Amino acid sequence: MESLRHIIRANKLLFHFAFSLTVIGCLLLGMFLLHLSGFRFHDLRSAFTDCFFFLLCIYVGRWLGVQYLQSKLAVFISYSLVATGGLAILKWVLVRYVFNHSRAGFLELTRDVMPFFLVGLVIGILLKLIRASIQKELNEAHLQSEQRAMEFDLLQSQLSPHFLFNTLNNLYGISIEQHERIPPLLLKLSHLLRYSVYGGKKQMVPLAEELNYIKTYIEFEQIRISDRLVLKTNIAQITDSAIKIAPMVLIVFIENAFKHAKNTIAQKIYIAVDLQLAYGYINFSVVNSYSDEFNQDQAKDEHSGIGLANTLKRLNLLYGNSYELKQHSGNDVYHVQLKLKIIE
Repeated sequence: MESLRHIIRANKLLFHFAFSLTVIGCLLLGMFLLHLSGFRFHDLRSAFTDCFFFLLCIYVGRWLGVQYLQSKLAVFISYSLVATGGLAILKWVLVRYVFNHSRAGFLELTRDVMPFFLVGLVIGILLKLIRASIQKELNEAHLQSEQRAMEFDLLQSQLSPHFLFNTLNNLYGISIEQHERIPPLLLKLSHLLRYSVYGGKKQMVPLAEELNYIKTYIEFEQIRISDRLVLKTNIAQITDSAIKIAPMVLIVFIENAFKHAKNTIAQKIYIAVDLQLAYGYINFSVVNSYSDEFNQDQAKDEHSGIGLANTLKRLNLLYGNSYELKQHSGNDVYHVQLKLKIIE
């Protein structure tokens, strides 16, 4: 992987070197054609300097293009004014003190070279925006391809036979002694399966819908486990449907919390779920009872961890560097902390 990154960097350097030579060559060719047509350059050094300044303007424009994509309009305008002013000052210093044109006035020189600067800056900005647009389309195509490939794995991890068998066995046991609890359990199970099948196929879903699914799952597990469970939830009320999240991401960590918490000898099992919005991020955490000894056999199962592995792939694919995941165990508890950038 590291060698591949070096190759990509080397190719970028070669591209920029070739691009620079092409721009300078085109400018020099234009100057040569002007010279053949009878135009006389009063200062050859200044003509060569203009070539390099035009190239510099293009690269400054590329940098401004990045700021346009990442910053607000006011910030972009501020950067543009500072960059243009800096180029004008650099040009004036070069003409006056390097080329010894002591009478060159800053305002007059700036007025003469400003159209030249603006053309270079606009070209650079357009090149960056075009490149970003092409890169975005390629990423979206790759994302769709990966999403289709992982749909089956996602459904396999969510609708695992192990989960369904245990659920049906528990429902059978409850139906014998407490048959009045069966209808609400079946209704909740129906909601869970329906959302898993249809919601999991989407790339993004409203956070409010995902939280409703999570609450239904927690209520379902709460009925199954009954008095053994000590549950604490602190989930923010989300009403804005514009806030999106990748489906079936958070539930994997909650499912693991219930699964591992039950694999302990403690009389009571403890699970705490917290979700809040702050500073443009979804802050999600799960804490559950945990025993290394009782969960080692579970880890040896070849199907164990499929859901978590798929979730990590989807997080990397959908969020890139816009998420942070921390997991650790200690003192018979397991902690999961996930920070996701809010998508609207």
